[in-house]
Amino acid sequence: MRLNEITYNNATPVDGYGPGFFRIGGQVHEGAVLTGPSGTTGWGGYDDQSSLLALAGHLDVLLIGTGADLAHIPSDLRAALEQAGIGVEIMNSPAACRTYNVLLSEGRRIALALLPT
Repeated sequence: MRLNEITYNNATPVDGYGPGFFRIGGQVHEGAVLTGPSGTTGWGGYDDQSSLLALAGHLDVLLIGTGADLAHIPSDLRAALEQAGIGVEIMNSPAACRTYNVLLSEGRRIALALLPT
């Protein structure tokens, strides 16, 4: 088997996660988090639309991790993101972390908003 080193050009991958935390780029972040090309910060959850809308024009897809289980996001949040031209993919947080890392390694313009498990 041939192994290739993965290079992440414009953002930092998720290294791990557990109950209530995410490890991104070697740093532990507790609670909800937003990460992408502009760095990693805390996220106020579904009520914090402004942080997500600020990404408009800088990415093609926003992955939203809904915690341990897949859940719907508020319809007003989805509508605001789509109106701003941000594609939205919803999945549980562990799947969102894995998908983010794969798409990031492909050089895609993505960001990741996560609720803890």
